[in-house]
Amino acid sequence: MLESTSTVRIVMTTVADAEEAARLGRTLVEERLAACATILPRVQSIYRWQGKIESSDETLLLLKTAIEQLPALESRLKELHSYETPEFLVLGVEAGSQSYLSWLSGSLDVSQGTKV
Repeated sequence: MLESTSTVRIVMTTVADAEEAARLGRTLVEERLAACATILPRVQSIYRWQGKIESSDETLLLLKTAIEQLPALESRLKELHSYETPEFLVLGVEAGSQSYLSWLSGSLDVSQGTKV
């Protein structure tokens, strides 16, 4: 059964390679800032950087979290990330299975009182 949620978020960031994605994902899950990190290797990004069009092979990292975790997650990601300006895009989640949402809530920093 699907349950509506207004607090679950998916954060997207790209990183240089799969090793960095694994390191960041593991750290953020261990620190309970994200419940899950999904790594999508070998994406190609085309973007403007310092006045030039660039193209890079990167790895996409999807972090499942709650809205209350976003400030701490963004701060920590900036500390750990190898990029000068890391991508930090937050996507809302309309609904999810009740069992998954309960697991997600239980996997985050309970000292913050996070409840999904």
